[in-house]
This record gives sequence, C-alpha cells and structure tokens, in this order.
Amino acid sequence: MSKILIKNANIVNEQKITKGDLLIENEYIVEIASEISADKADEVIDAEGKYLLPGIIDDQVHFREPGLTHKGNIATESRAAIAGGVTTFIEQPNTNPQTVSIERLEEKMEIARNTSFANYSFMFGGTNDNLEELKKLDPRACAGIKLFLGSSTGNMLVDDEQVLENIFKSTDLVISTHCEDEATIRENLRIYQERFGDDIPIENHPLIRSEEACYLSSSRAIALAKKTGARLHVFHVSTGKETELFRNDIPLEEKKITAEVCTHHLWFSDADYAKKGTFIKWNPAVKTAADRDALWDALLDDRIDIIATDHAPHTLEEKENVYTQAPSGGPLVQHTLAALLEKHKEGRISMEKLVQKMSHNPAILFDIEKRGYIREGYFADLILVDLNESWTVDKSNILYKCQWSPFEGTRFSSRVTHTFLNGNLAYNNGQFSKERRVKRLTFNR
Repeated sequence: MSKILIKNANIVNEQKITKGDLLIENEYIVEIASEISADKADEVIDAEGKYLLPGIIDDQVHFREPGLTHKGNIATESRAAIAGGVTTFIEQPNTNPQTVSIERLEEKMEIARNTSFANYSFMFGGTNDNLEELKKLDPRACAGIKLFLGSSTGNMLVDDEQVLENIFKSTDLVISTHCEDEATIRENLRIYQERFGDDIPIENHPLIRSEEACYLSSSRAIALAKKTGARLHVFHVSTGKETELFRNDIPLEEKKITAEVCTHHLWFSDADYAKKGTFIKWNPAVKTAADRDALWDALLDDRIDIIATDHAPHTLEEKENVYTQAPSGGPLVQHTLAALLEKHKEGRISMEKLVQKMSHNPAILFDIEKRGYIREGYFADLILVDLNESWTVDKSNILYKCQWSPFEGTRFSSRVTHTFLNGNLAYNNGQFSKERRVKRLTFNR
C-alpha cells in the first residue's frame, strides 16, 4: 500500500481556504486534518506556502485521436494536461471517424485506457441521422451528447429542426451545444470574401462569426430546451449578449440550462488579433473587450457555471494559412490554470471561485462520481500550485504535439508543481511518473 502525506498546504475547497494536512492511501483521500502525523505515511511532501486544489475537470477538449493525430493525440495532449493541473478530460466527437456510434465511442475509450495520462470520458456526437443509436446509449457510458449547431466537419452539423427536437426529447443526458447560426455565418463570409477573397484580414473574424450568429443559435437552443425539458449545456459562450440568457437565482444542481466560458474568451479580445493573428482564431471568435468584461461578470455572478479550454491543436503550418484555410482552435490545457491564476493575482477572481468553476461545477453538472472535491473517500486527484514561481512560455517547455501556444512569450507568475492522479504522483516539478494510474469516468446516474 502507498501512503502519501501532504503537509502544511493551503487547501482550497468548497468556498474556503484552510491550512492543513491530507493523507492519500492508494487511490483515495483518507484523511484531512489540521495536523496528521508523518508516522502514518510512506512519503511526506511539505507544501508550506503552496495551495492544494482538486484536479481540474476540463469538459471540452479535442485531442484529435483517431484520424487527426498529426495535430495531437490522447497521449500527448493528456500529458500536457496533467502538467497544467487538468486531471480529467471530456473529449469531443469530431474526430475521424466521428464518435457517432457506440462502437466508435468504445474504440476511443480503449485508446484512452491504453495511452491516456489523465482520467477520461468522451461525448457522443448527435447527427441528423443517428437518433436510434443515440437512444441505445447507456447513461453511464459517456459524459453526454454533443451537438454542433454551427459549422462543423462532415455530417456533424445538426441542421434539421425536427431531428434536433427529437434528440432533445430522447435523452436525459446533458446535451452540450456549439451554438453559432450557420446561415448568418455563411452570409457574412460571402460578403467578406467578395471584398478580400480568401485572404480576409483576421480582424474580421468576430464580424463573420458574429454576436448575432452566436445569440441566434444560443437563444434557439435554450428555447428548445425549455420546450422539451432537456438538460442543455451551452459550450464556449463568447458574447455579453448571450450571458443574459442564463440564470443565477437557483443552485447549479437545480439548473436545467447551464453555460460554459473558455479561457481564451476571458483572456484575449479583438485588440489581440493584430499581434496574434490566426493563432487566436477560434470558433466562436474572440470578440470585444466589452464582451470579455461581460463574460467575467457572468462567471462571477454564477450565470456562467464552468470554465473550460476547448483545447483544439493544429499544426503551425495549418495555422499560418490565409484566413479561409487556417483552421480555428488552439492548444490550452497546459496553460489555462496558469493564465487564470494571473487573473486571480490581479484581483479579478478568487481561488475559491476558480476551484468552483473548474473542479466542483463540472463534477456536479456531469454527475461525476467521487471527483472534483477534496473530500475523504474521494479519488485523490489533486494539484499543488506555487503562486510565487515565475516562468515564461516558450518552445522549450511546451508539451503539446503541435509545439506552439497562443501564450508563447507570456510570463506567468504561478506554476503547478505537483499533480496527483488517483493517488499517484503523476507529475512532479517537470518530471512525469512512469506509472500511469488513470481511470474511465464513472457517473452517478
């Protein structure tokens, strides 16, 4: 049996910070107290001055396997994730082949079982023609359903209104949506292509994938959820206007309609396109500073429930293409917590609120079993953070397979020093454990 004692940590959990010790035995947290004797442990880690957080649960990543592994794969991206404090990921279905059958879902689960460095689950993709397969899903088999209501690859765009309503009526699982109105985007793109051809200046991206496109799609999805009683989660909200669609007058456990914001929409604004170019081209687009401020307001007052990454790597060569050929998305799992800790140090968000939005709330929203909190009897998914260790993002320390980051050149003043995964010290000051103790997520359903 392995027993690890973490001593003198500032434990951030359930809206408070307390100084204390924590004992891990095998996979679980077995004791939390103001003081625990070192005699109980095989190994002692002195965390004096550091903060102990529950591992981050990232509910939206694209790890590109199978079929797109020149960009990244489950092994490379999950390894980068644990270095950034992400101990659990939920991966999306737009791979090749797409995750739109139970067989394909289980194939991805098997890849993760054999290669992942973090705990894992996957979303099942809804399409215009796989409703019967969707109905066969075991609710404990995956995190939920993903629907693309804006531009997507292949047949992943769900644009048949009757099919959409049938999907909303057919499942009790969380339905997560990418909300952008396809007709609006196509018309905007046509106008800009007539003017510029394919080499559209990147500053026009948030005008093409506009506030109107986002709001139209989000508001329709929410109206349909209210009509059908479906459990809807709106991914990567990017506009201030959309935040008005969500409520904060009831606890998360009682919400039927929830929202997520991504790190890049909290960090960047349209003023950054001039310097960053297509490296901050995402769908939905990074929009104005006013939108960014409104997203922060909604996050802090609990209209927005979760912070995620939408980690979506592409190669440098792909990203350096002209506007119409440069894919949207970028890698974020290694750097998202460091970026948000900068915002904490600026006074924008408390440590307690960060933990709520990145660990507690994803566990609540997806009914994840025994994760997302620092509690006795829970899996020991934990991270230690040093708020006084500065470092600069550069190619020598980027772990993504694509070998670039939108934060390249940024100096952060906090670092994840230790990541525990199911009780195993998986990451320790830049070194990775040879043991890979990972688990498929289980759900309280």
